[in-house]
Amino acid sequence: MSRPVLAALAAGLLATAGTASAEPIRVGMLLTLSGPPAALGQQARDGFMLAMDDLGGELGGVETEVLVEDIELRPDVAQTKARALIERDGVDVVVGTIFSNMLQAIFKPVIESDRVLLSPNAGPSTFAGRNCHPHFFAVSYQNDQNHEVLGRYAEDEGMASVFLLAPNYQAGRDSLAGFKRHYTGEIEDELYVPLGHQDFSAEIARIAAADPEALFTFMPGGMGVRLVKQFRQAGLADDVTFLSAFTVDETTLPAQGAAARGFFGGGAWAPDFDDDASRAFVAAFDDRYGYIPGVYAMFGYDTAMLLDSAVAAVGGDLADTDAFAAAVAEADFTSLRGDFRFNNNHFPVQDFYLLEVEERADGRFQTTIAERVFEDYADAYHADCPME
Repeated sequence: MSRPVLAALAAGLLATAGTASAEPIRVGMLLTLSGPPAALGQQARDGFMLAMDDLGGELGGVETEVLVEDIELRPDVAQTKARALIERDGVDVVVGTIFSNMLQAIFKPVIESDRVLLSPNAGPSTFAGRNCHPHFFAVSYQNDQNHEVLGRYAEDEGMASVFLLAPNYQAGRDSLAGFKRHYTGEIEDELYVPLGHQDFSAEIARIAAADPEALFTFMPGGMGVRLVKQFRQAGLADDVTFLSAFTVDETTLPAQGAAARGFFGGGAWAPDFDDDASRAFVAAFDDRYGYIPGVYAMFGYDTAMLLDSAVAAVGGDLADTDAFAAAVAEADFTSLRGDFRFNNNHFPVQDFYLLEVEERADGRFQTTIAERVFEDYADAYHADCPME
C-alpha cells in the first residue's frame, strides 16, 4: 500500500520496537462536528484519521482505537462527553477541542482524570500562563499569535487606523489582544458580537462610518462566511484592507469564493508550504477527502504523529501519565510546518506567516504564504508559567 505522507515523515518517527505486546490504546477526540462551525472539526478529525491510516492504525506500533465525539458548541455537552469517554470508554488520552470555550469546559474533567490532553486547535491564554499544566499541550498555537501577525503587518505597513471586530468569547478577546500587541496606530472602534452572529449589517455600517484604513477581524466558521460576503457586497473591500485570522481559510473559502480574493490572514502554515512532506500531505488529503486541507487538518495530522512518537518512547505503556507527558513534551516527530518545539508552558515555538487568499488553477481558492512575519516565535504568556 502506498503511504506517501508516512514515507516523507519516516525519518522523523521513533522506532516502535518493543511495543507489539502492549495493550491497545484508546484515543478520545472531542470536536465540534455539527452546525455552522462543523467544517473546522471535520478538518481536524480528517487530518488525524489520515495520519492514523498512514500509521497503519497504530500509535507507536500499538493497535489504536479512535473514538470521536461531537460536542456541538455547548459546554455542558462537552463536559458530559468528556466524562463519558474517560469513565465509560476508558480512553487513555484525550484530543480536543476546536473552540477555546469548549477547551475550558473539558479541561478540568480531563486533567483531574489523570489523562494527557492535547489541543489540536484551541490555544487560549488562560492555560498558557500561570494556569499551565504538565499534562496539557497545545499542538497548534497560543490564540494571540496568529492575530499578532496581522498587527505586526499593519504596523510595518504604516496603516494609520484600524477597526477591530471579534466574537465575544475567550478566543475573540485573545485575538484583539494579540493584534494590539504590535500595532500602535489608531483604533477606530472595537466591537464584540455574540458567538454565532450572522447579520453584520449594523457592524458594516459602523465600519463604513469610521472609514478606517483596515478592518481586523476574527470570525471563524459560518460567521466568517457571512462577514466576508457582506463586506464585499457593501463595497468596503475597495477602500478598507481586510486583515483577519481564521476568517478566510480552507474551512470558509469554499463558501466565500471570489468574495475573499486578496484578503489577508495569518497562521503557522498554508497548503502551499514549501516542504516535501507538507506537499505530500496536501495531495494525499485532497485525494482522500476531496477538499483542500487547512491548518486545522494539518494540526490534526501533527497531533497524531506527535502521539505516535510519545507512545513509542514509553513502549506503549501510558499508565504513568507523567512519563507519557514527558515523552509528548519532547516533540520528537517531524511536523508538517517545519521547525517545531514546545515551550516551558507546552505551547509551540514556531514560525508565523502572513497569508493571502488566491485562486488556484483548478478554480478553487486557498490561502498562500505571502511572507514570514515571526521566526521561532514564543507566546507572550510563557514566562508566567511555573513549569520549567
